[in-house]
Amino acid sequence: MFHSHSVRDYMATKLITVTPEMEILRAASILTENKISGAPVVDQNGKLVGMITERDYLRVVLDAGYYQNYGGQVKNFMSKDVTTVTPDESIMTMAKRFMDSTYRRYPVLENDQLVGQISRRDVMRVLEQLW
Repeated sequence: MFHSHSVRDYMATKLITVTPEMEILRAASILTENKISGAPVVDQNGKLVGMITERDYLRVVLDAGYYQNYGGQVKNFMSKDVTTVTPDESIMTMAKRFMDSTYRRYPVLENDQLVGQISRRDVMRVLEQLW
């Protein structure tokens, strides 16, 4: 039943993204305003270069508290080694990936282009719709 459903069927395609040069506090504000816990970081050509998450913002807080280093650019705090998935992967594969990792979301790349993002909640939505 779940094997026939792919990431493409459930991924978010209208993504909020930030740029590596953006001020980290502005990026944090964007995520807060949009009630999301992370976002892809894309360069001026739209190429995925990293991810920024709530966990990365905690590093900003610690830097400010310990070192009086208040802010900086997203590129100084983002995760650069990003695990991605393809739109053709099955929802079953994604459920297993989420079970085996701490990730809450994966960027979806097709032909090296960011085409979406799949989250734990998206996978849960599949279960809800099918049952």
